[in-house]
This record gives sequence, structure tokens and C-alpha cells, in this order.
Amino acid sequence: MRASTWTPLAIFYLVLAIVGGAVTWTFNVMAGAEGSAFVGDYFGSGPAVTSIVIDVLVAATVGAVFIIVEGRRQGMRRLWVYILCFGVAFAFALPLFLAMRERHIAAGRGRGAGNRVTAPERPHS
Repeated sequence: MRASTWTPLAIFYLVLAIVGGAVTWTFNVMAGAEGSAFVGDYFGSGPAVTSIVIDVLVAATVGAVFIIVEGRRQGMRRLWVYILCFGVAFAFALPLFLAMRERHIAAGRGRGAGNRVTAPERPHS
């Protein structure tokens, strides 16, 4: 893809992916350094934490389905890479997919894929 396919929206999504990956992994490393029971802490830290965990799990499930369905609809390849990125963080995987989707759509516009709206032609008199 050409550099011109980096639309402002694609860059915004990419920045969020980087922030989402870096921030979540900062806390993952801190939890590992403390020797905490990583998964056990999710469900044993009270109702508020459990609510957030369930919220993220539901959103991640919907996100995975969206990545597969929308990626296929757009004709994108290697969708499994974005699903594997959930292992880094959902806050990394979804914005990364959205950035690449935006680039894919922008590249299609550049090839004249019919995504542009044009005014009807005037009849010649």
C-alpha cells in the first residue's frame, strides 16, 4: 500500500493501538513482577472488577466476530493475525484492525473501486 493510504483516521486508530498495547502490557508486566495470580485476580477482586472483565470479554467476542465478518466483506487477508493480537491486548488488536481496514478502504478508493460519489452528468443540448 502506498503511504497516501494512511488517512487521518487510520493514523488515529494506529496511535490508539500503540497506546492500548503499551499501557496494557505495562500493567501485565507489573502484575507478573508481583507474582500475582493473573487470571484469579480478575474474578476474585470484587464485583466491580468482575463486571469490567465480563464487559471486556463480551466486547472482545463481538470484536473478533466483527474482524472476521468485516475483514472478509472488505476482501482483507490474514485476518487470523488480528485475532492472534488479542493475546497482546484487545485494546491493541481492534484499533490495529480498524487502522488496516481504513488503509484497505482508502487504497480501494485510489484504484477507482467505485466508492466515490459523483454528480450525475448534465445532458448536452
